[in-house]
Amino acid sequence: AGQMGSGHEHTRNFNEMIPTIRAVSRSRATIPLLSRAFSSSSTPSVAHGVRKLGVIGAGQMGMGIAQVAAQVAKLEVVVLDADKAKLDKSLSFMDSILAKNVQKGKMTEAERAETKARITPATDINKFDSVDFVIEAVSENPSLKQSLFKQLSTITPASTILATNTSSIGITLIGASSTRPEKVIGMHFMNPVPVMTLVEIIPSLATNDETLQRTLALAKAMGKTTTMSKDMPGFIANRLLMPYLNEACQALLEGLGTKEDIDATMKLGCNMPMGPLTLADFIGLDTCLAIMRVLHTELGDSKYRPSPLLVKYVEAGWLGKKTGRGFYTY
Repeated sequence: AGQMGSGHEHTRNFNEMIPTIRAVSRSRATIPLLSRAFSSSSTPSVAHGVRKLGVIGAGQMGMGIAQVAAQVAKLEVVVLDADKAKLDKSLSFMDSILAKNVQKGKMTEAERAETKARITPATDINKFDSVDFVIEAVSENPSLKQSLFKQLSTITPASTILATNTSSIGITLIGASSTRPEKVIGMHFMNPVPVMTLVEIIPSLATNDETLQRTLALAKAMGKTTTMSKDMPGFIANRLLMPYLNEACQALLEGLGTKEDIDATMKLGCNMPMGPLTLADFIGLDTCLAIMRVLHTELGDSKYRPSPLLVKYVEAGWLGKKTGRGFYTY
């Protein structure tokens, strides 16, 4: 290798490169985005226009969305799940949460009764024939979501907006299965929905501005703060969060520290409200793995490869708090 030149020579060479760097920057700025160009403002310009909301999925996310919509936005809500036993159990659990809120003085007994009365359970998707807005909250399975959105296109009124609560799957992909992709949008709630104030809004390539504005208005009516993300794998929240949790799994696998030491270090040393392994348990290790696989497959970078330990825990059925065992025992 040749010897390094003088400092003045390096400065001159770099200065000669500046026009090229600027040209490259300008060319990158003109590359079409993977989402439509929308304002980042979270202030809606129209009313949401929703009288009846349909929620698909009676899991923790779906019931949380239904509760907030009925309690805060005071909307009529139809909650759909094919499993009636699961639906009944989730409704009973929600009622117990509302009862605790009454005991704590967060709501009155009358408000609890009104919230419950606004929610109607259903096991038949045809009950969505009169809803104004749908929020799908089923598991992170692309084919399942695509099948549902195809069905919803034929069952719901043509004016109905179809939102997905996916935490990582492309909105454009899901919307392509609908006959109205311009009315499909991502509405990513955080868990637990009644507690967490954020909703990520993700327009697809085809989403129109009316759909975006009505979605922003609905989120506001539900008492939520919104941020907007491009339609890229993981969006903002999980693009940043999941690799952090995955790295904690890898650190545990490599024996960098015990699970207690890893969690305590991040809580007490980095001021995180919860350790990464505890948080993964609360989210669900199967959900974490599904999102990491989407990131790894769609972005192709080895830094998103799921930790073998995370894979093994999911294979063992140790999914975290919901199964009683994950990194910790519950």
